[in-house]
Amino acid sequence: MMQTFIGGASLRNPVLLASGPAGYGLEYEGLVDLRRLGGVVTKTITLEPRAGNPGRRLQETGGGLLNSIGLENVGAAVFFSEKLPALLEAGIMPVVSLGAEDWDDYLRLLDAAAGREGVDVVELNLSCPNVERGGMAIGTDPELVALYVRHAKETLGDAAVIAKLTPNVSDITTLALAAEQAGADAITAINTVVGMDIDVEQRRPVFRRVRAGLSGPAIMPIALDAVWRISRVVDIPVIGSGGISSVRDAMKFFMAGARAVQVGTAVFYDPALPEAIVDALERDGLPGSLP
Repeated sequence: MMQTFIGGASLRNPVLLASGPAGYGLEYEGLVDLRRLGGVVTKTITLEPRAGNPGRRLQETGGGLLNSIGLENVGAAVFFSEKLPALLEAGIMPVVSLGAEDWDDYLRLLDAAAGREGVDVVELNLSCPNVERGGMAIGTDPELVALYVRHAKETLGDAAVIAKLTPNVSDITTLALAAEQAGADAITAINTVVGMDIDVEQRRPVFRRVRAGLSGPAIMPIALDAVWRISRVVDIPVIGSGGISSVRDAMKFFMAGARAVQVGTAVFYDPALPEAIVDALERDGLPGSLP
């Protein structure tokens, strides 16, 4: 049985595209049969449109990709009036990623999302390290994690709420427990790992904001460890995300305790991977979690 439940929401299978590389969901039409996947996590949507960070935004590394996008997006009004209806019309299961820089914007964003058709599953981006205000402070403080999750549950009604957690803390399990106790329906582990790079010839950091988020194969052991530890202290589903670049990698996450997986950076160079994971699960079934 491939059907996967997050709160009261049903996904056709436990394979999703991660927020960020998937854009608003339809950018990979023609490369990936998105209807075969359990869902597509959209770019993080903020209340107002964001132009994103100035200067260079992407830098390849030996084992992954540094990004300093800065949550560039069209804003809630355009997303809910144009992008989300297009996803639904195409028969794709959206998981709407929400983020905010301050509390008032967050409350207004939740109000904008509440009751919308297609807002059945929401992923709260509590951990993006590219925004100077908000995300980082929220995602590293268990009390703030609980506050944001609790208000999402109260405002969004029957929608399932997933808390996406940062690995840039001393103990990610305290964040997971805070989210669960506040009513989260699932945990996504992990978001990007903070890093930087230097332009040797120019003698300056590659990114104007200096620090950026590292994704790709280099962070998979960190993500795998986070899933292993979180799944052993919470009862809600854990969604593994971070560095998956093969079917074998995905199976490791299920063995570590994940109930679902998200594929992110790998779709840039292997867009067939998400469907390959679905094929393997349909053929062989879910591997059991290790004791």
